[in-house]
Amino acid sequence: MEINRFTIRVYGLLINSSGEVLLSHEKMPHLHFTKFPGGGLEFGEGTRECLEREFMEETGLRVQVKEHLYTTDFFQPSAFNKGDQLMAIYYRVEPMDDCSQLSLEEREISVNGKIETLRFFWEKVNSFDINLLSFPIDKIVARKFLLGLED
Repeated sequence: MEINRFTIRVYGLLINSSGEVLLSHEKMPHLHFTKFPGGGLEFGEGTRECLEREFMEETGLRVQVKEHLYTTDFFQPSAFNKGDQLMAIYYRVEPMDDCSQLSLEEREISVNGKIETLRFFWEKVNSFDINLLSFPIDKIVARKFLLGLED
């Protein structure tokens, strides 16, 4: 298939005071996946604004975007749109709200007019298993920044 456009996605690593990182498990009609929270960059939006918006929309938490961690530096086709090349950008984020307010209950959200099921959960950083993550770029980021390993 011919690649004919870019998709830019922005993700955040949020680690709470208990040493746990926030993950999102999402279900679409034909795809289930676990990833770091975040989503698609909209036209006219900066990457930090995107991440703040995505966290507020999905988690209800206000976050402060801290340092840039990683940007995809290899070709990666999108898992959702096979004609798209994915560019993923990761930041460390800190909560501006109490993380205990975050609902861990499964709920439905509308994304581009389609219904997805979404559930957040916390995983201990000191015993993190990268196999929880569905996407190759997330695994690279987890190795580098959660486990302190180089690829």
